[in-house]
Amino acid sequence: MSEFGVDLTTPAGWLPLVFALVMALSMLAYVILDGYDLGVGALLDSADSVAQKDIMIASIGPFWDANETWLVLGVGVLLVGFPMAHGVILGALYLPVALMLVALSLRGVAFDFRVKAKAQHRPLWDKTFYIGSLLASWSQGFMLGQLITGFQQDAAGYLFSALIGFCLVFAYRLLGAGWLIMKTEGALQLKAVKWAKASLWLTAAGVLAISVATPLVSPRIFDKWFSFPNLLMLLPIPATTLALFVVIWRSLSRLPTRFAQGNQYGAGVPFASSVGVFLLSFYGLAYSLFPWLVIDKINIWQAASSPEALLVIFYGVVLVLPVIIGYTVFAYRVFWGKSTQLRY
Repeated sequence: MSEFGVDLTTPAGWLPLVFALVMALSMLAYVILDGYDLGVGALLDSADSVAQKDIMIASIGPFWDANETWLVLGVGVLLVGFPMAHGVILGALYLPVALMLVALSLRGVAFDFRVKAKAQHRPLWDKTFYIGSLLASWSQGFMLGQLITGFQQDAAGYLFSALIGFCLVFAYRLLGAGWLIMKTEGALQLKAVKWAKASLWLTAAGVLAISVATPLVSPRIFDKWFSFPNLLMLLPIPATTLALFVVIWRSLSRLPTRFAQGNQYGAGVPFASSVGVFLLSFYGLAYSLFPWLVIDKINIWQAASSPEALLVIFYGVVLVLPVIIGYTVFAYRVFWGKSTQLRY
């Protein structure tokens, strides 16, 4: 029996846990996988030439559309598994969700049309892809800020959410620059190092802002982090996150010299370390919020569909999830390696 009076040995107890885990893993996969290609899109306007933009697009071409599958899966699980929370959350986030969907549509249209457009029209579609990436990134950060504040509908809540949206843009740019450092060579690779350096500190500021704000939202969350012995047990999370930021900075400072010597050793360190920061930040946030879908208002058992409905959907998830994971791994395995000049 849990502290919420739920028997975890019954389907009504464990099925909501399973669906919460699937939803969390789906959103984590989306943030990391679509995060880097949103970051590449948000960097597109900073490239020096059409050739560099073509290589940037080529680096995400085989992956970007499939990466959004995880967003569909996560929102789908929220809808069918937790319909009460789905109504509350998407009702409170109607405008930023609409903005994100428009932005993602702009990205999709621009990605396809830049191939078919005449040379004089291609800059328009490149700019559209860039703007769509920025708006999608910012709106996701805004939604994250609203989730953390319990959908606080006042000036302070909106200001904090806008700040997190701004920081998430740079966090995605850090991921995108790390991806380009791995996937490219030459002048573009060196520019990606500079882009990563420029994005690092605002990424750290966003992580710090979330880390400070989350315990202040709810006394329950504050106690989970700062009561003894939780404080000592959880200390490795912020400590390791700080260490990863130091690793990223040191790596970015050393890589230009190595690249000038034709040495690609360590090219994957900034991206891998950035993924580590996202993983630890996501884990800390999940620990803070669990088991609430709306902080201190709706938990996963209150919001869940009936056990019978969840059990039917569970069998579908067992079949579909391995397929999604399988083709994702296969795609990255096939298209691994340095990106070359874009060809159609």
